[in-house]
Amino acid sequence: MSSDVSVSASDPSLTRLRRAAGTLATAALQRMDERLPWYSAMPAEERSWVGLVAQAGIGAFVTWYGNPGRELEITADVFGTAPRELTRSISLQQTLELMRVVVDVVEDQGVALEAPGAPQQRMRESVLRYSREVAFAAAEIYARAAEARGAWDARLEALVVDALVRGEADDGLRSRAAALGWNETEKVAVVVGSTPQGRVENVVDDLRRAARHLGADALVGVQGDRVVVVLGRADDPLAAAGALAERFGPGPVVTGPVMATLAEASRSARAALAGLVAARAWPGAPRPVAADELLPERVLSGDVTARRALVDRAYRRLTDDEDSPLLDTVAAYLDLGRSIEGAARALFVHPNTVRYRLRRVCEITGWDPADPREGFVLQVAIAAGRLADGPPR
Repeated sequence: MSSDVSVSASDPSLTRLRRAAGTLATAALQRMDERLPWYSAMPAEERSWVGLVAQAGIGAFVTWYGNPGRELEITADVFGTAPRELTRSISLQQTLELMRVVVDVVEDQGVALEAPGAPQQRMRESVLRYSREVAFAAAEIYARAAEARGAWDARLEALVVDALVRGEADDGLRSRAAALGWNETEKVAVVVGSTPQGRVENVVDDLRRAARHLGADALVGVQGDRVVVVLGRADDPLAAAGALAERFGPGPVVTGPVMATLAEASRSARAALAGLVAARAWPGAPRPVAADELLPERVLSGDVTARRALVDRAYRRLTDDEDSPLLDTVAAYLDLGRSIEGAARALFVHPNTVRYRLRRVCEITGWDPADPREGFVLQVAIAAGRLADGPPR
């Protein structure tokens, strides 16, 4: 930045301005104390940082006023005196308020310092040009700080999501998530799906924005061709999963079970990722689909956790019921093509007895043998349970 007005080193106005630099800085600090409540409430150390910026601003203006042909480096001359932490202590708006006070003081008192006979409006014009450059420099500093903070937050978010996927939820996970604005009191569930087309930054921002619109917190991690979204919500995070499904790429979208805390979300992540692998075996699955609805496919893909859950929820409950041979009845019904009469003949019982037992199976397990999909779940559960009860290798 340069001025069209030539100022001699021996100019009386410049001499007066140099002598009054300390007075101007003191007046600026006093006016900040009067007009800026946030400045009065700051700790002493941070007040000293702000005072350094104000004094540097006045000093840089005096130097530039005496050398109008010199390129003015606002960032180094003014804001270089304060530590980087200052951008975290005060906002951009507060910085502009600070510099406005400094400029007002220089304008009010600087005009009075002009020597008699000096060109009119020279000081005022110089102050206006200087204030414009200061405003642009402050905006640039905060823009760079925001970019750096955004890049750091993105790396931190990826680390948190990766730790949950790997099951490495340590004591620092909560603090790292809190730094990203996570609300620890919410219920948590993990949603996974394929990565949509577009830049990674845009994909993450779109998912996070959509989750926020649905009243949920979200931690998003893009891991190659898959996206992992950790959803937190006060009531039911899965209620937001349906609306988010359309923002994933093509293919299945799988939701893990709801956990009480973020530290427990590793279980939800493991279930969701296992379901994403197994979902290929069920082309007609809803979108999104719960990982627990993919238990038979997960068993077939070698998921030990799913096999244990399916055996406990179906096979064990049927074998524990000693009042009636429910396991044999549902096995015969499924093996004989879902024929009630065929099962009744094979078991030497009345068809109504078979119907009663099948209703009991549905009540105990939650899966209806007459439904094609749920019958398949029971069939896989029975097979897995028989293998589990077999002789050891």
